[in-house]
Amino acid sequence: MLELKLNGKTVPVDADPNTPLLWVLRDHLGMTGTKFGCGVAACGACTVHLNGNAVRSCSLPVSAAAGSEVMTIEAAAADRVGHVVQQAWIRNDVVQCGYCQSGQIMAAIGLLKSKRHPTDADIDAAMSGNLCRCGTYGRIRAAIKDAARTLAA
Repeated sequence: MLELKLNGKTVPVDADPNTPLLWVLRDHLGMTGTKFGCGVAACGACTVHLNGNAVRSCSLPVSAAAGSEVMTIEAAAADRVGHVVQQAWIRNDVVQCGYCQSGQIMAAIGLLKSKRHPTDADIDAAMSGNLCRCGTYGRIRAAIKDAARTLAA
């Protein structure tokens, strides 16, 4: 039996240690905000935070996360940076279909926790590989800049 510190609570996990964290989150723990996109860590839909770092949960075995702090989109609003990012997403009308947005938001939170005043190059680097089929990249960038301004105030 493994344990995760999921969104601030320690939870037992009864799963094969090689099961991807994504499937443990969704199928065992009911955290369905984290999405399956590609299964090979190329699209970013499955992005969560592991010990404060944005990671792709579809390719990370749950055993690699055992005992670590895992934050999913379900807990983002409880985090100051997460709340600010989500509000910026709303103000900038980022979402179209919404499928990729939990991964996009988790990547943006990770960026703003490490760089409060990101440049366009910082945003591009942090968000690269987070795919949006609707093409809302301009609004995503605007929302990240908006959130950075709010956090700086």
